[in-house]
Amino acid sequence: MNETSPSGQSSRHAARQAKSGKKAGKQPLPLTTSREELLVDGSDHAFRELVHELFAFFARHEEIRSGHGRYIGLRGIEYTVLISIGHLGNYGDVNIKTIADHLHLSGAFITTVTNRLSDYGLVEKTTDVADARRVMLAITPKGYTLLEKLAPVQRQVNDVEFGSLDAKDFEHLLAIARKLVDSSSQAVALQKYLNQTAG
Repeated sequence: MNETSPSGQSSRHAARQAKSGKKAGKQPLPLTTSREELLVDGSDHAFRELVHELFAFFARHEEIRSGHGRYIGLRGIEYTVLISIGHLGNYGDVNIKTIADHLHLSGAFITTVTNRLSDYGLVEKTTDVADARRVMLAITPKGYTLLEKLAPVQRQVNDVEFGSLDAKDFEHLLAIARKLVDSSSQAVALQKYLNQTAG
């Protein structure tokens, strides 16, 4: 009976690959962007690194956001909406659309979240006297108490998370983030259209 050793099998496999001219994992992938500004010497390697670094950062940031929420007994998105109502309330009236626009989420979704926060006794919802269709939002004393409880921990965590940035870095990052929010919204719309018209 003929027996073939693992090394013999590997040799024949390598020979077949060499004969075909295609080594596993060596075939270059198509470019994932065509913009010259995002290519380095015609390669999208740096662009892919950027995308993956952003993915890693956002995954960690989401974990931090969820942790902030858990600290005061809320889901991450509930915490985000609650603190957004508080911050924006320092600059004027806050309604469902105000929060939806600020967080780039749908009005229906914000309505659902604020309904839960209202049930928890953290947000007060009232009808705008000037427009009965508009629901005004304000944090209750109970809501402020939770955010005050979180603040010392939140400051420490945020200081570390963004500790690698100086004032100029922070200014640039904020400007870039604003641009990317706009362009990514356009990209989402384009992707939906292309998926719908594919085939």
